[in-house]
Amino acid sequence: MLDSATSAVTVDPDAELAERFRSGERAAFDQIVRRHQQGVWHLVRRYVGREADASDVTQQTFVRAFRGLAGFRGAASVRSWLYRIAINCALSWLRDHRREEPTELADDALTVASPVLAQLMGGQEGARLRAAIVKLPPKQKLVLELRVFDDLSFKEVAELADCSENTAKVNFHYAVKRLREILGDRDAR
Repeated sequence: MLDSATSAVTVDPDAELAERFRSGERAAFDQIVRRHQQGVWHLVRRYVGREADASDVTQQTFVRAFRGLAGFRGAASVRSWLYRIAINCALSWLRDHRREEPTELADDALTVASPVLAQLMGGQEGARLRAAIVKLPPKQKLVLELRVFDDLSFKEVAELADCSENTAKVNFHYAVKRLREILGDRDAR
């Protein structure tokens, strides 16, 4: 019985850091930033396109998180909470900069350190896949990217996409199905 209670408490590895920060230890926030800066940056980069803009929006995300962490209740994991702030910051940035000329993402913009993803997204096939992902409906695109590129659970994806876990799974299913149609790969079932 104690083990299940202990494991329920340790589900969010950042909960202790958040609590330490709320207790006045500012260095705890620095640890949260170090743990999640790269993931937040990659998430934001997929929205805003340019590296410099992604860096600015990432910084804005952590400034908002710093200001809001005292009120963080722990209903979601710290990572999910940060990603939600990042998505909101990126969407605000896009709204504020929509009149600017759109830029193409670099070939490696959607990849992360994972060698499997790097192989999948590389070359001509990777370019076709990136172009196909752009054609997905927004909710399907968001769910697919969070699940595949950010390696989030469906529960975390649902929190960030503001939908139920089942809806996130359905959107993921239809995103994969739609990608197969776009890429002409119907035999991959």
